[in-house]
Amino acid sequence: MAPTPLLLRSAAATSTPLRLTTSTARRLLSTTPQPAASTGTSTNETKPKLKPLTPSQKAFLSSALRVNQAGELAATLIYTSQTPPLLRREPHLRPLMSHMYEQEAAHLLTFNTLLAKHRVRPTALYPLWSVLATGLGWGTAMMGKEAAMACTEAVETEIGGHYNGQIRTLLEMVGQWEAEGYDVGEEFRELISTLRRIRDEELEHLDHAVEHDAQKAQPHWLLTGVIRAGCKGAIWVSERV
Repeated sequence: MAPTPLLLRSAAATSTPLRLTTSTARRLLSTTPQPAASTGTSTNETKPKLKPLTPSQKAFLSSALRVNQAGELAATLIYTSQTPPLLRREPHLRPLMSHMYEQEAAHLLTFNTLLAKHRVRPTALYPLWSVLATGLGWGTAMMGKEAAMACTEAVETEIGGHYNGQIRTLLEMVGQWEAEGYDVGEEFRELISTLRRIRDEELEHLDHAVEHDAQKAQPHWLLTGVIRAGCKGAIWVSERV
């Protein structure tokens, strides 16, 4: 059954390029204020003029929700498997690990809900990603705090850019609709807001990792390079399978 169309109400069509630096650099994506409520009595004056999604737009949204859910599942499993061995040696990291895990678990719940609501199937490689994410978390934690944090740095660098690309595509859709004289539905606007919030929380995790010696992992370039390549591959496959 085809996903339920997501139609929206308002959001801006422009953006500032994301800079994934080790400081808390954030893409500031502006939003257009919601139109004031009509004071007229005619039904036609208050009913928004919405444009249905094209097949390619529906496919993009289904793919985006599917890969986001898979990514958040992997993140929760990485932190779950990292935490016990890491805290045995670094008990002072308990509040940080708990904070990052709780945010990832909330992200996963969000995308689980969206997949069910819009009847989007999860990736067929769910079991494989679960095993690989668990192994990655446990393996980097056994290598030490620096390697565990380098893992977070690498993963969140890719995930932050991935979310930013999705937001940019959605804003381009909004700009096209507005140029054609259509309104944008509230549900679509909320989706963009949700993706922004989650992206910013992921980039906070990147900052936390760097602050806790991620770049002292040896060899940092190799470890992060391999993990980032794996993330890119997992994203590409999950969007399609």
